[in-house]
Amino acid sequence: MTDGLASIEDFHALDIRVGRVLRVEPNMRARVPAYIVDVDLGDDLGVRTSSAQITEAYTPESLEGRLVLALVNIPPRRVAGVRSEVLVLGVYSEKGDGPVVLIGPDEHDRVRPGDRVG
Repeated sequence: MTDGLASIEDFHALDIRVGRVLRVEPNMRARVPAYIVDVDLGDDLGVRTSSAQITEAYTPESLEGRLVLALVNIPPRRVAGVRSEVLVLGVYSEKGDGPVVLIGPDEHDRVRPGDRVG
């Protein structure tokens, strides 16, 4: 990065994929309320797990089946007892004061789990 600007090479180094949320359960070990989320990232990547602090905006039922975007080429990390393998992408709503709102393609778009953002 130069002067706070990312190069196109920086962007291409990020592997962001479409995923479909398969399963969501509360993470009872988290200090800040969070879900354990299993995301189907297609045949090549399979199902990966994420820990997501999105309980203010979503119920487990509202997440299951939803398309999301996930950063997949980051090292796994342990979050409140969960091996978090991907980062599900979201935006802080209300100028940072509101809950995190997930980013994902519309259901009617022609994308499938595993498709790469680019």
